[in-house]
Amino acid sequence: MDDIVKQAMAKWPNVPHCYGWLALDARGGWRMRDERAQALKLAGDKISNPALLSFINRNYTRDEKGCWYFQNGPQRVYVTLEVAPYVAHTDPVQGFVLHTGEPLAGIDGAWMTDAGQLLLKDGEKIALVDDRDMAQCLSQLYFGNEEAGDERLIGWLSQPGGNATLSLEHAGRRIEVQHIVREKIADQFGFVAEPHADADRVNA
Repeated sequence: MDDIVKQAMAKWPNVPHCYGWLALDARGGWRMRDERAQALKLAGDKISNPALLSFINRNYTRDEKGCWYFQNGPQRVYVTLEVAPYVAHTDPVQGFVLHTGEPLAGIDGAWMTDAGQLLLKDGEKIALVDDRDMAQCLSQLYFGNEEAGDERLIGWLSQPGGNATLSLEHAGRRIEVQHIVREKIADQFGFVAEPHADADRVNA
């Protein structure tokens, strides 16, 4: 977290939190959601200013309840998550890089939804792979020693409890890919997809 942000937090410790105005989409884009976007449940306008994006990424963290937020000076701006707290992109050098610019150092767990969305776990970090990068990931998915291929993968997604074991090859090792229902992602990994003030007061 930036030093200037820490100083602002110390100087103004009781600034009210902000909810609903910032979102992270499924491709790692930060979205600004005004009152109209919130009321109509729209994605919001994509933030494109490089300096602002860098500032948000450097000061992005979570609270003790699993709510993710951007510390904007003395104020917490809570983030609405479309799917997960992080989004990963494939990288030719580092394998996967998070939307914040950090490399996904290691992978100790992998899951796939019935819609073919791939989730990766690195320690406490849970990242959704950008759907535009999934084509590159397909060559890393295996059933035994054979590449998964589209047809077998579709069959596995429709019957995840079958005998075939799906695995992801990464950094010279295989990680078993487990099935997960998208609606249960937040509960399974202990984060809040849509923080709001009422819940904060109830749980306080």
